[in-house]
Amino acid sequence: MVEIGPGLGAMTQPLVERLGHLTVIELDRDLAVLLRKKPELSVIESDVLRVDFRQLADAATAKLRIVGNLPYNISTPILFHLLDVADVVQDQHFMLQKEVIDRMVAQPSTSDYSRLSVMLQWRYAMENVLFVPPESFDPPPRVDSAIVRMLPHAVPAVLDVKLFSELVRVAFSQRRKLLRHSLGKWLEARNFSGTFNVQRRAEEVPVAEYIALAQLA
Repeated sequence: MVEIGPGLGAMTQPLVERLGHLTVIELDRDLAVLLRKKPELSVIESDVLRVDFRQLADAATAKLRIVGNLPYNISTPILFHLLDVADVVQDQHFMLQKEVIDRMVAQPSTSDYSRLSVMLQWRYAMENVLFVPPESFDPPPRVDSAIVRMLPHAVPAVLDVKLFSELVRVAFSQRRKLLRHSLGKWLEARNFSGTFNVQRRAEEVPVAEYIALAQLA
């Protein structure tokens, strides 16, 4: 199990009591020094975005279970960083800003449905499992928090990830306009000869249709 951003160890200690050993990733040098004093912890002092999780899985000869109270300002980059190694992950449980989790699990034709929804739902089954109010923290933040469970699909749809990512990015680049203004032009430039209804907005297209389009584009 790997914990991202253990800080002062509020979650770390209960985890270690159950697991016996834990790998933690901590950027703050002073906190890393304190954490290293605990023999039951393996400390990686690094920016999480620079950590090679595939290498960690290889060293453990097992799939990773990743947890953490993710920094709200870089939570989305972390999620995309981990998306690349979902095949070596058993599950992920993160505390995040509730607004981010709402976007992660959003359904089509809702205001929260976004690029993040599509990219993550292609690769994970996700569930908002717990609401965490501001008063749970000291000092209390000005936002609501929640905990999300992310289970990688055992057999995800096979596609060109780079192309899929570009396709979804283009689709949501002008989300208030019909797709013919964005994705339609992108498809034309690729000489796409298939059928896809671009008389919709990006938020109206289900994940499965984006996946099918990426497999044909």
